[in-house]
Amino acid sequence: MGKIEDLADRYEEQVSVPWMKNLPGAQRVMLLVYEKDLERMLRARIDEFAGRTKAAGHEWHLVDMTTWFAEWMRDVEYRDSYFEAPDLLEMKLQGDFKQHVAKRLEKEIVATDENTVVAVLGAATMYGFLRISELIRDVEQAVPGRLLMCFPGSKDGSNYRLLDARDGWNYLANGITLHGGNTTA
Repeated sequence: MGKIEDLADRYEEQVSVPWMKNLPGAQRVMLLVYEKDLERMLRARIDEFAGRTKAAGHEWHLVDMTTWFAEWMRDVEYRDSYFEAPDLLEMKLQGDFKQHVAKRLEKEIVATDENTVVAVLGAATMYGFLRISELIRDVEQAVPGRLLMCFPGSKDGSNYRLLDARDGWNYLANGITLHGGNTTA
């Protein structure tokens, strides 16, 4: 068995447990943590996770954020000036872009029900533009079922690091890794 199949087995263990309905938002979030070089393989095999979700009696809704920055930037009125002076973009990213992504993801989430896993691909494409930790906190209360954030990086205890490149953050989500506990994925 390969790493993606092993990760799917770990995911299946989580998604198959009966779901409590009155959990706070943070406990409705699952972070699927895997080595960053497995991103393409995970994308190619994402249907494996969808199938295991459905076998556990739940619905599956896939959201891919990969192109969201490019789509947002396409519609920014002064985008050419940002390419000339990228430092000017930082304030716009913290305000407009962060809100744009949170609203777009929340719209996808609220269109589902309490029996659905909303799986999110493309976290790595947000690196440098927004923090996944803030995005999750912005949308977690809207999750009626479960949110599965596919997260290329590492987990040490309850500390997560996207792409192993940035200081991590402490989060109470259900971390799903190949190594089970307090090691990197």
